[in-house]
Parts: sequence; C-alpha cells; structure tokens
Amino acid sequence: MDDGRIREVYSVSYPRLVTQMVALCGNRAEAEDLVQEAFMTALTHAREFEGVANKEAWLRTVALNRLRKQWRRAAVVRRVMPRIARESGPQLGAEATPDHIAIVTALGQVSQAMRETFVLFYVADLPVSQIAAELEVPEGTVKARLSRCRVQLAGLLSDPEGAEHA
Repeated sequence: MDDGRIREVYSVSYPRLVTQMVALCGNRAEAEDLVQEAFMTALTHAREFEGVANKEAWLRTVALNRLRKQWRRAAVVRRVMPRIARESGPQLGAEATPDHIAIVTALGQVSQAMRETFVLFYVADLPVSQIAAELEVPEGTVKARLSRCRVQLAGLLSDPEGAEHA
C-alpha cells in the first residue's frame, strides 16, 4: 500500500476512531495512542491491510483489541496489587463539556460488552449487522445490549433534582 493511500485513510478515519476510543476508555491521550498503534500495525502489515475492504473497521478492531488487552492487564494488577491508586474519572481534556464528561463517566459504569456495542452504534454510527460482525456476536445480542445499555445509562444520567423541580 502506498504512503499516500495510508495518509488518506488516516485523515478520514483518525478523528472518528479517536472519538470512538475516547468514548470507550474515557481518556483522550490513551485513545490517541490506541489509534496511532492501530495505524502502526497497518503499516507493519501493509499487504494484509491493503486487501481489507473496510479499512476503518480493521483499524477499529485493532485499537479495540489493544484496549481490551490493557483492561485485562489492569484487572490483573488490581487483583495482585490492590493498593495501587487508580485514576479518578475520565481524562478528556479542557474542551470536554459537562454533558460529555457525564456520558463518558456513565459509560464507564456499564459492562465492557455494552459499552463497546453502544459506542459502535451511537458514536461510530454502524448498523447492527456490522457491529455483530465486528464483535462476532448475533444481531439479537447487539440489539439486547443496546436496549440494556440505554436503560442503564438513563438511570445513571437522570437528574433526580431536575425532575423534582419540573
């Protein structure tokens, strides 16, 4: 694959992929690292990447797999060394609005499977069939996860004080 084609894929896909990874991990710097690592993987596997029909989906899968690996490592560290201090809340940067921070924080409280499905559907704007293919689950599972996630997020994002004043 020529350098110009990689640059074209990068300029089109990078911002969307970073946004999707931020929604998953809650940390902009980490999201950027994940996406950059996915592009480095594409460069080192140029022949394979060249033959891929949906290059953005391939890159997203690589970034998501790296994120899952980080989560597994973090779980092991928490079990082995429970006194290690963890970051408190998402690190989104100064440009993040309070609503954005609330949504990312709420997404951090739902299961990993629901969070991934939610982000692919609402942030990546992928159809249910493509999400099912990327996550290797039945379409019914994708729909069920989306439904359960919406219910959980509604509970996490509801404003009980605002409801009393309305």
